[in-house]
Amino acid sequence: MASTMTNSNSRLGDLPEMTMQTSQTALSKVPEVTLLFWILKIAATTLGETGGDAVTMSMTLGYLVGSMIFAALFSVMVISQVSARAFHPWLYWATIIATTTLGTTVADFADRSLGIGYAGGVTLLSTLLVLSLIVWHRVAGSVSASSITTRKAESFYWITVMFSQTLGTALGDWTADSAGLGFGGGTLLFGGLLLLVVGAYYFTRVSRTILFWIAFVLTRPLGAVVGDLLDKPVTSGGIAISRYTASAVLLVFMIVCMLVFRQQPASTQH
Repeated sequence: MASTMTNSNSRLGDLPEMTMQTSQTALSKVPEVTLLFWILKIAATTLGETGGDAVTMSMTLGYLVGSMIFAALFSVMVISQVSARAFHPWLYWATIIATTTLGTTVADFADRSLGIGYAGGVTLLSTLLVLSLIVWHRVAGSVSASSITTRKAESFYWITVMFSQTLGTALGDWTADSAGLGFGGGTLLFGGLLLLVVGAYYFTRVSRTILFWIAFVLTRPLGAVVGDLLDKPVTSGGIAISRYTASAVLLVFMIVCMLVFRQQPASTQH
């Protein structure tokens, strides 16, 4: 009898902790990091490049006007995402696409219109990204993507994502143009670096959070050079696919993936 009561009390004592863990998981606002996550992330970053260039170049609206349009879209999407009470895959990836298109136009505006240059842009954005991660860690105690359970943490998450997306555009352009690797060479470089991160994940004890953010940043310049490879003229090293066509194909690809494969919110225990 005493044993039964002890076991019962033990189970009852575990209820608050179980409830808290279940609540935290329900409040997780980002997807579980799986192969599908990275496939969608690369597709979204490539779409951000082709879509951003379609508005600023093909529509001849320019970098400033394009940045204003995508900044408005980004603001709406982030407010909707942060205000949501649970993880919604469609909303999350729409917000990611908004960050990639805005990152493309802002980086191009800073590098080309303001004359900061690729090196200056990469240096500035790298500094902002690192500062964002440092402040986020000091305030929240973790920068793990799986710890997004509060609005404060999610706000830091999207600020960090925005800096990383903008940095990736500048880094991709710098590598392809200034470093002379071209779009094909840039694709091989960033693809190879991502494979090294995968190797570190499986064969080393490096922090999974650090590896996540390294991979998250690297997917953006990979998307930038792949996007340029798709839509730039043959004379510039591209294969001259229409920016509208490339953007539409990438968007349809993402939609199909999301319809076919179910995504779960990230576990809070990363």
